[in-house]
Order: sequence, then structure tokens, then C-alpha cells
Amino acid sequence: MRIGLLTEGGYPYATGEARLWCDRLVRGLPQHEFELYALSRTAEQEERGRVPLPSHVTRVHTAPLWAPADDGRSYRRRERRRFAAAFTELVRGICGADPDRFADGLYGLAALAWEQGGLYAALRSETAVRAVESACRAPEASRAVQRAQVADLLEFVDELERMLRPLSLDWYEDLREVDVCHATAGGVAAIPGLLAKRFFGSPLLVTEYGVQLRAHYLEHSARDERPAVRALLAAFHTRLAGEIYSQADLLTPGNAHARRWQERCGASRERLRTVYPGMEADRFAGVGEDAACGDPHTLVWVGRIEPAKDLIALLHAFAEVRRAEPRARLRIFATAVGPASGGSGSGGSASGGPAGAGNHEVGHGYLADCRSLAAQLFPDEAADAHAVGENPVTFEEIGGPDAPNTAEAYGSGRVAVLSSVIEGFPITLAEAMFCGRATVSTDVGAVVEVIGGTGLVVPPRNPRALAEACVSLLRDPERAQRLGSAARARALELFTVEQNVNAFQESYLRLLAHGPARPDATGTGVPFEQPPEARVPGHWATPTWATPEPSAEPRTASAADGPTAPGAEDPPAPAGAVEAGDTEHPVAPDAGAGRVAVPVTSSEASL
Repeated sequence: MRIGLLTEGGYPYATGEARLWCDRLVRGLPQHEFELYALSRTAEQEERGRVPLPSHVTRVHTAPLWAPADDGRSYRRRERRRFAAAFTELVRGICGADPDRFADGLYGLAALAWEQGGLYAALRSETAVRAVESACRAPEASRAVQRAQVADLLEFVDELERMLRPLSLDWYEDLREVDVCHATAGGVAAIPGLLAKRFFGSPLLVTEYGVQLRAHYLEHSARDERPAVRALLAAFHTRLAGEIYSQADLLTPGNAHARRWQERCGASRERLRTVYPGMEADRFAGVGEDAACGDPHTLVWVGRIEPAKDLIALLHAFAEVRRAEPRARLRIFATAVGPASGGSGSGGSASGGPAGAGNHEVGHGYLADCRSLAAQLFPDEAADAHAVGENPVTFEEIGGPDAPNTAEAYGSGRVAVLSSVIEGFPITLAEAMFCGRATVSTDVGAVVEVIGGTGLVVPPRNPRALAEACVSLLRDPERAQRLGSAARARALELFTVEQNVNAFQESYLRLLAHGPARPDATGTGVPFEQPPEARVPGHWATPTWATPEPSAEPRTASAADGPTAPGAEDPPAPAGAVEAGDTEHPVAPDAGAGRVAVPVTSSEASL
């Protein structure tokens, strides 16, 4: 089977959990071919180079979202009219309440880009700005949008051009040949798969460990943006998410929290299947199997240093813990400062947005505030007049002398703490469970779903409740050990790489089995006439079992076979034959080129 893997800001370039789970998936399915289609966010990301790829990754395409894409192309009058009509539908759908107009405009622009080769100049033209202005002034537009000024219109058009760059890519000749398009995130990353499904009938699988629409809301709510621009961008991402959820053949959210977001945005329950992230359990086996390791008086916090983690509340809670347990210590291990660079909605806890310089500055400033608060709350203490004073709160980094890796960090204490006010899927919490640690967490995101009764959960922004839970486990080490053992057993059952890879393997086979038959050169599509087993990755000789005998005649579709595949009754349309507003899809040329056609005998037809 040939899988087209669509990523944004992640695999195969970035580090972090967004890259790791894709790499584990690709390496866990060597029997399939993978083609990577990556949208990069920064020049530095590409300069760092790609991670080593296995041999069954046959093709890698990269398109930057950070660089201008001006190709100097100008449209003739007819193409300008088509662009104006399609773009007007798109922005009317954004500003209004009719999502169908958004979809018609999106596919109309995609068809024009397919024929003409690019939309950069048109999307930045005066025609585009005037179309946005007209849509904002329409009666059905919201009040915030109606107040948009010229600067707001220009800023939104500039951002819209960047988000619609996938429409102008030259990937689609290759994407029409894949058996399944797998988008590793929603939003812009899924646009190529959306178009491949629309124009070529390719099955679309969308995985979201952190809902992109939610990540957009969280990111832009903290920015000092104009209200009209924020409203327009939110409307665009809402419309795009709705179209992706309605068209995807299968959606695999990473947890029930993400699943509820998708259902609220229009996803059908019949096409939803929760697939938990896969993590390498062997990394934590040494610590997890040694229940006696770690200081019984130490609390451990591991994660990114950023305001969403609410370390301020944790420090105030630890002040209460120290009053009850004077021997208690708190060790804070930073994996990074500010949002992770993994992207794709799944870095760290899958709760942050894209990384940027401003975000990192906020992270470093927040770390300085936390250090200052810790120094005020906990002055250095010494055992006697000749000892060196120490602070019961330490700020350390993963990779330092006392914690060369994440497992060693969790192994330094008996209780792991999560104090966040915003979370998607809490990766650090799952890591603590693999290490057999009792946990105290705030009730946000998918925390309760991950814990499943194997840890203590308290309300967010409640330092007193957080302190009481920590004290109860510090005073009852047997209970902490029982909870830690139960947490490790739950993690080994639900969050391993093996369960993740097996779930996606089943999803690929399900999409291929239940999807429409791909038309061949004659325009007919007999289900399973060209099975995926007939195409083995690599340069292999044709197997004897796949070679038809001279006397065997290939079976053709008949009325008794039931409905035929889309486009089976008509000859394939030439590439680029789509007009704006068309409802029919151009039929792809032979999608099974290079594969061995296996005739269906009468014995097979009777099954």
C-alpha cells in the first residue's frame, strides 16, 4: 500500500513529539511505502536538515509556508473573472453563515490553480482586497468583521494567501497515485489531502492529537491583534475545520477531549476512532520496574516552561506542602522554554501553537518570574552554621548531570505533579505513568481520560487543593506505590507504540477495503481488481501467483455487480478540466499504473 503522509511544521524536519510519533508510525509499518508531503514553517527548520528516513520512504516533498511564493504569473481576463467569482464565494462563506459557499470557493480556487499553476499574485491583488471588503460589509457578517479597516483587510489577505499556498503546489500528480492520504494534523496540513479526495477520490485519514482549531484560538487569544483580523482568521479556520471533518473518510483523534471538539465542529461519530499516541515504553522500563527508586520526599515536575503550565500556582501550593512536610522538595525539570517546535498540534501536550520568537521571549520571561517567586517563598536553608544553604525548589534541565534523560528526572522522586491550566493530551503525564509514579494533576484537557483512576486529580488554579493532594501521597507511601503500579499497567496497555501502529494499520486497510474502486485506463473500476499485494515495495520480479494464465480472461463489471465506481461509465476527463463551481470531479488516469492486474475468476466471484 502507498501512503501519502501530510505534515505541517513537523516530520521529517522538526524535533519533538510531533516528529517522534510520525517516525514511529513510518518505521513500524515497513510493509507499506510512504511518501512525505511536508509544509515547513521556518527557514531554520529546513536548514537543520531531515531526520534519517527508512528505505520504504520513497518520496519527500517540501513546501515552505514562510517564504513568498511569487512566480510572476499573471492571469488573462477570463482567468481573472474565474478567480474573482471563486474568491468571492470563499470570503462570503468566511464572513457569512453558509459553509457551502466556503467549500465552493475553495475548490474553485484549487481548480484554477491546477490549470494556471499558482495563485500568489491573484490572492494579493486589489481584486482580493475588494472582495474581502465587500464580504465584511455584507449584512450577514458579524459586528467585529463589519468594523474592519483597510489595515485589517490587508493583514487578513496577507495571512490568507499564506494559508492557501497548498492550493498552488505541484504535489497533486503524485498524490493521485497514493492509496491513502494521511494528514497528521487538521488545518492547513490537511488541504492537500482534501483536494486529492475531491479531485481523485483518494481516501482521506485525518489524525489530530491537538485540535488545530483549538490551538488557533489559544494562540491568537494571547496576541495583541486587531479584533477584526482575529474574527476573520477564526472564521476561516472554523470553516476549514468543518470542511475537513465533513469530507474525511476517517478521523482519529488522540483522546476524547479532541473527539468532542471534532463532534462539535460537525464530525460524524461513525467516522471517528480514538487512537492514543504511541510512546516507547522501553525508555522508562528501568525506572518503572524499580518501585523503590526515588526520594520519597520529592515532588517532580517535568515539562515546558510556559504560562499555560501554571508554575506560579505550583510554587504557592508547594509553600503549603512545606508547612505540612518540612522535608519535602520540589524539582522542576524543563524540557524546553516556550512552545515546542514540533508543531502539528502534538508537541509536548498538544496544547500550544506554532513556535515563534515572541513565544520564546514570553517563555524566558516566565521562567525568570518563577525563579524570582521561588527565591521569595523559599529562602536558602542550611542545617547548621557551617553548612551551605540550599533552596528546596530547584530548576533543572533534562540532559543535565542529575537528569541525563526524562526517565532519570521522574526517577528522582516518588510523586509527579502536573499543574497546567491548558492541556491537550498530557504527554508528560503518560511518561510519569510509564515510570510507575503516582501523579497529582489538574483536571484539564484529557487528563482524567489518561489517568483513569490511577492518580489524584484536583481543580485547576487551586493551589490549596493541589497541596493537599501532594501531602496525602507524601504521607502515605504505600498508597503512592499502589497508584504508581496501576498507572504503569494502564500506560502499558493504552499508550505504547505497538497499539498505535496496529490501530493505524487497521485504519489503512479499512479505508482501502471500504473505499471506492480506483478507475483503470479504460475508465472501469472493479473492486480489488488490482489488490495492493500485487505491488511490492522495491524492485521486485512479478510473482508467479500474480501472473494471469493465457487462457484466463479478466472479468468485467456487469449490472449484477451493483453500483460501479465513480467515473466508471464515462471516459476519464483530461487533467485540469475543472471549472469554478463544477460539481463533478475529474477522473484520474490509471491509478494502478505499474501494478499487476489479477483477473477475477468465477470461484473468486462467488465468495
